Amino acid sequence: MTLSRLLAFLIRDFQNEASYRFAFLLTIGGVVFRSLLFFFLSEFIGVIADPFLGEYEGDYFSFVIIGIALGGYFGVGLTGFSSALRQAQVTGTLEATMMTPTPVPLVIVGSALWSYTYTTFRVFIYLLFGTLFLTLDLSRANIPATLLILVLSIIAFASMGIMAASVIMVIKRGDPMSGVLSNAANLLGGVFYPVAILPAWLQLFSYLLPLTYALHGLRLAMLNGASWAELAPDIGALLAFCVALAPLSLLLFHWAVERARAEGTLAHY
Repeated sequence: MTLSRLLAFLIRDFQNEASYRFAFLLTIGGVVFRSLLFFFLSEFIGVIADPFLGEYEGDYFSFVIIGIALGGYFGVGLTGFSSALRQAQVTGTLEATMMTPTPVPLVIVGSALWSYTYTTFRVFIYLLFGTLFLTLDLSRANIPATLLILVLSIIAFASMGIMAASVIMVIKRGDPMSGVLSNAANLLGGVFYPVAILPAWLQLFSYLLPLTYALHGLRLAMLNGASWAELAPDIGALLAFCVALAPLSLLLFHWAVERARAEGTLAHY
């Protein structure tokens, strides 16, 4: 029953997106364009960047393309739930959905399922294009560790996004959290450059973001084929984020829904 409901959410959103085929082609073109952009940029700054990439067995392009591709999960985690919530409020479907027997966690997961599916497709294109046509080398990748880190990362990112959606449910305004966290992630999370180049005091803040551990662990697993022992610190940190944030986010969202129901403001935006 749960799988059928999730499939219904996925089919609904797929049918909506399928009507915009040109946008789909633009997405593919955007992936290729950004891949080429950072490839040529890596050719330009490679010698300068190499000393900072000593722990990774790859060039700057390999470093940054993994950051961009996998960083997409952070973006969709932060905005996917709040965007789905806002769309449901605008179209008037939120109140009807919340009044059904569908459990709140299922509504949360289902509302963002297509965003994660689409992001996974984009990540695949990034990695495939980088491997086939550019210099990305994943031949040493530790696949099981990569998948585990990815799952833990998605849970941690999604928990932050659910909290942001809860805020929208209560204040009925734009999302104040996602913008701040997104900017902080780009600056501190190691998407475009290693955290090690930051001043020591900024590095302290970077370790408060799950993205920092996610990208560090993913790069070690995908580029170096790092062992479980080498990846244990990053996996442990991500697991701690999941244990702390996931239950809290669900409780917060449940409280926000119940408050909106009591006030009769589920459909307000």
